[in-house]
Amino acid sequence: MNTVKSVRELRAAVAQARAEGKQIALVPTMGNLHAGHAALVQRAVQRADFVVASIFVNPLQFGASEDLDKYPRTLLADQEKLVNAGCHLLFTPDVEEMYPHGMDGQTRVSVPGVSEGLCGASRPGHFEGVATVVSKLFNMVQPDLAFFGEKDFQQLAVIRTLVRDLNMPIQIIGEPTVRAEDGLALSSRNGYLTAEQRAVAPLLYRTLQEIAAALSAGDRDYAKLIQHAQAQQTAAGFSPDYLEIREANSLQPATADDQQVVIVLAAYLGKTRLIDNLSVDLSKSV
Repeated sequence: MNTVKSVRELRAAVAQARAEGKQIALVPTMGNLHAGHAALVQRAVQRADFVVASIFVNPLQFGASEDLDKYPRTLLADQEKLVNAGCHLLFTPDVEEMYPHGMDGQTRVSVPGVSEGLCGASRPGHFEGVATVVSKLFNMVQPDLAFFGEKDFQQLAVIRTLVRDLNMPIQIIGEPTVRAEDGLALSSRNGYLTAEQRAVAPLLYRTLQEIAAALSAGDRDYAKLIQHAQAQQTAAGFSPDYLEIREANSLQPATADDQQVVIVLAAYLGKTRLIDNLSVDLSKSV
């Protein structure tokens, strides 16, 4: 695996691969990689001939009170994981390479609708930062395929909409959330949890499973289900951010007539913000 830091080197390597008739895949990340990221790369290797991963901690998607400076930078360990997963090229630009004219005057990409509410409400400007950096990476690499985890369900919806609305010839592949044995969704932020908090954290997935089971059994009292679940979270020591049932494609609030829904949540455990989701096919409900 080669590692490059400049757009010029990146484009040269991709151009060589494309000249050889290879299909190009991109896996964008912010580093501090875990098994979920490795699964994305492995899936990309199965689907494409030349896999590019990027590691860039993007300042545009962090709010003023968020953990940009504390976000773990673990390049050597990340490179080892990517090599083991079969990655061909790693792009590790610095901020000056990504935003050579500064961030204040940077052209921004905004995706209305799906970026509003949920994490978009809790983290103003976050999805504008995501859409902007992903657009830049797509233009730099011009991949045929791009892979993202379904754990960040709203982010995946934003990127799908971005690609559709801007007519980008890129197939967006969403891959299932990779979980620890106790059900906790793998996340770089799990490393912030204390041992005591880590023992409590799997309650979030159990909450999703309980709501999903109730929905599959025919319960459509969404407000009551959410109220009960948030009370459980609070009693366990979480500070709920949001817990909602949304239509899976539009991300609009779910109605009793919707067939494909997703339960989405975010909650703080101490200072660590955790997110998760679970999709439910109500056409198969009892």
